[in-house]
Amino acid sequence: MIPLNVGDIVRLRKPHPCGSLDWKVMRTGMDFRIQCLGCQHQAWIPRVKLERNLKEILQRVDEK
Repeated sequence: MIPLNVGDIVRLRKPHPCGSLDWKVMRTGMDFRIQCLGCQHQAWIPRVKLERNLKEILQRVDEK
């Protein structure tokens, strides 16, 4: 299980239809809500699918 926090910026393997690969994590749990940084579209994605499609974590937010 990859530790992701709200506010982290991640890069996925497949591009969004707008062309962006980068997403911001908006909510965590069993399902994640992520926001495309290209067009601001938000989508729900299961944790398993997100972890499988994750290429890299670009920016981490420090959780206190």
